Amino acid sequence: MADDRVKVSIVCMRCGERFVLKGSRQKGKIDTGFKRCLCDNEKEFDIDVMDS
Repeated sequence: MADDRVKVSIVCMRCGERFVLKGSRQKGKIDTGFKRCLCDNEKEFDIDVMDS
């Protein structure tokens, strides 16, 4: 079973840093491997799936 690849935009709500990553969609969740921002924020993010 092939995983669906999706492009994800992540914005840190603390410092405003932006990340654009590709991830895989598995069982309704998206995994990009992203763990924390450069400012050590691990929880406060705005995450949007981008159109390919």
